[in-house]
Amino acid sequence: MSLVVVGSIGLDSISTPVGSVNDTLGGSAIYASLSASYFTDVRIVGVVGEDFPASALDLLRKHNIALDGLEIVPGKTFRWKGVYHKWNQADTLATELNVFADFSPHIPEGCRNCHSLLLGNIHPDLQLQVLSETKSYTHVACDTMNYWISRCPDKLAEVIKQVHIVFMNEDEIRDFTKKDNIYDAARIVLSMGPALVVVKRGEYGSVAIMQDDMFFIPAYPLAQVKDPTGAGDSFAGAFMAIIENFATLDLDSVKSGLIYGTIMAANNVGEFGVQGLIGINPSMIEQMKVDLIRWTR
Repeated sequence: MSLVVVGSIGLDSISTPVGSVNDTLGGSAIYASLSASYFTDVRIVGVVGEDFPASALDLLRKHNIALDGLEIVPGKTFRWKGVYHKWNQADTLATELNVFADFSPHIPEGCRNCHSLLLGNIHPDLQLQVLSETKSYTHVACDTMNYWISRCPDKLAEVIKQVHIVFMNEDEIRDFTKKDNIYDAARIVLSMGPALVVVKRGEYGSVAIMQDDMFFIPAYPLAQVKDPTGAGDSFAGAFMAIIENFATLDLDSVKSGLIYGTIMAANNVGEFGVQGLIGINPSMIEQMKVDLIRWTR
């Protein structure tokens, strides 16, 4: 079994209250794939330019992430530059789409019979394109962002009708449903077809909402946050990797996914870029799980 991750791949320049980095590896597909790689086999689908660092490719291979869905085309890699004045919101200073502007996901034959699929927060048209090529996945999830919610809500609704799991943060689900109460908002999304809505709540953790059940989990407490970029993607990647082990979405599988998603998001925000997702000792992950379960009793 394996997880296919489709999303953006880029080079980020990030500034936060505790420091900054330039041209560090980033993008929704990167964060999700690295996070998921600790729990399952991962195949990444995306596009980069000729300037994409060889060291980044080596890193993905080191994490046993299959690259047959990664296209390297003439031009420059997608770039994003942002600054965090507050931890829960980045101000975008510059976005250079470059080769990502013409990205058309190509799902390799070997990825069409995988177990799970995570659609990162790319344009809903691209998410729909991928869904049209893949019919056999047991677990299919989508992520999104306010940019797509405000510009193409009808297209996003088409995506949501075709997936099993929807990841949104509090602001996103409120914007999409026009409901202030996230539980009312989640019920609206569930009525569109998905079996599960996971509402990401940043420093307050997350809540998973199904038709007949829900489960809350707090954020993992950290001594210091350095960079929140990619936290939601890291969460979603680990969550989808964990439910690879379950044939159905029930409360037990969802709880396991939330626990490991929370742990990997915490590792991510503790360092800049993807550094918090590199070289994690599996025993440390399991100890964090023990701690998190103990604290939530």
